[in-house]
Amino acid sequence: MHFGLSEEQQALVDTVRAVVARRQSSTTLRDALSSEFGYDRALWTALREQVGVCALAVPETMGGMGYSSFETHIVLEELGRSLSPTPLFGSGVLSVQALLYGADEKSKSRLLPELAEGTAIGALCWADRSGRWRTDGSGVDARSAGQRWLLTGTATLVIDGMEADRLLVVANSGVGPALFEVDPHDKTLARRSTPGVDPTLRFASVELVDTDAELLGSFGDSLPDLYAAAAIALTALQVGGAQAALDRTVSYLADRRQFGRPLASFQALKHRCADMMVAVETARSISWAAAWAAAERTPDLRWHAAMASSWCSEAFSYVAAEMVQLHGGIAITWEHDAHLYFKRAHSTAQLLGSPHEHRRQITGGTVTPTGR
Repeated sequence: MHFGLSEEQQALVDTVRAVVARRQSSTTLRDALSSEFGYDRALWTALREQVGVCALAVPETMGGMGYSSFETHIVLEELGRSLSPTPLFGSGVLSVQALLYGADEKSKSRLLPELAEGTAIGALCWADRSGRWRTDGSGVDARSAGQRWLLTGTATLVIDGMEADRLLVVANSGVGPALFEVDPHDKTLARRSTPGVDPTLRFASVELVDTDAELLGSFGDSLPDLYAAAAIALTALQVGGAQAALDRTVSYLADRRQFGRPLASFQALKHRCADMMVAVETARSISWAAAWAAAERTPDLRWHAAMASSWCSEAFSYVAAEMVQLHGGIAITWEHDAHLYFKRAHSTAQLLGSPHEHRRQITGGTVTPTGR
């Protein structure tokens, strides 16, 4: 494995960074968060139409570009760097990967083209009432009623669930976990916004009571692999955020003066920044290794996911905390972005399982690397 980006992948990163920077010059993050949709729709339009971020991991035969989830991963890292709220993680990752792992060919051919184009936003209903993304099912049960399927239960932490045009549901059927689609405007379905600690991530809860659903396919034993792919994609947001926290801290220390000297000239602060850099670089390495495993669907995918999720969650939390400490009093004001990185770090560290839960999978032997 060549552990670095190809020229084409680096060009993709540079393009996304340029598009985001261009929008940030006219629209601030707080403007986007306070808007009707909670994100910059012009930025999202540019990303999906000019860059094609939603289509990267979708096969060409289904309206995509035919690359892999690794390309989506490095795009997410760039968006994590700027904390740019977009539907990419919820629609372009969770929904697309759920279809690729669990839907039949007919359903994929129907739904993937519009998700790849970005004209429809998908949301995946999976986490149960307690907020756990169970690898053996979900908090929703499906029962067959003649030619129909009826879903009953509650899904929480539905990312972009309020804005979604396509609601996909992981439900427990008689043949194991299966993927269904429901009409988001069905009267037997209730969507409620559930704001979290991180204002850049938009959650909803979805309650279903005998809601008509269309069966898209069965996961078989691949639901844990879908969970692993989702957890790995989340580490991209963490690495990008950690890199931005480091960059902003180094820049601040170089500009801020104390006792007639730049703060960056103090050796103790240099050492702390060096430790932050080590955390960021090791997190990126393990995140990219896991992203490659996800793209290739290697046998040790779940082991890579557990390792990356555990390491990147703690690395981002550490770097974000250091950002607050090294910025001093300004970092705890509402106007400064440090608290946004801090909130992103701690919310993503819990979203798809805490670090100690992922480590328990490794030490308990439930996930192992190939050949061990």
